[in-house]
Amino acid sequence: MINKIKEIRQQTGVSLGLCEKALKETDGDIDKAKELLRKWGQALAGKRGGRDTREGLIESYIHANKKLGVLLSLGCETDFVARNKDFQELAHKIALHIAAMNPIYVGSEDIPNEVIEKEKEIYQEQMLKENKSKDIMDKVIEGKLEKYRKSVCLLLQPYVQDDTKSVQDLINEHIAKTGENIIVNQFVRLEI
Repeated sequence: MINKIKEIRQQTGVSLGLCEKALKETDGDIDKAKELLRKWGQALAGKRGGRDTREGLIESYIHANKKLGVLLSLGCETDFVARNKDFQELAHKIALHIAAMNPIYVGSEDIPNEVIEKEKEIYQEQMLKENKSKDIMDKVIEGKLEKYRKSVCLLLQPYVQDDTKSVQDLINEHIAKTGENIIVNQFVRLEI
């Protein structure tokens, strides 16, 4: 059993405890255990959200022309995960995404209320010219606000290398692998 746990740990990066639990639930079948770990991934990400992230790393990316750069602070719970190659690759992927997509905020909660109110005002003026009912206007405005949030918030943006998932989905996949909370603390994108 120990060798199977180690094998799954090496292949998935998931904590030993979760590997053991998955193996027990699948009667020692490695393939079924890996599939079960994948299924647990989304649920695990939600449970880990409130845990402290006191470790992590700073990732930098400088474009080949030396006119674009990104600094990213990515947090995790333990130094063990921070030193893990998968975690470091995740940080690099997110830094490349930031360079390519130019987000302004980490998440939608970071958008100041005055910015949201200004966007609403702009959309309301656009809608007034179209003579729509208030209910329809409100739905259209909310839809436009959601589209705006997805365009300016890193975690909501479609991931640049696979637009079927968001950056948050990419992070959630790594949360499932490591069994630890992972968060984007902050980022800076500079361009000349």
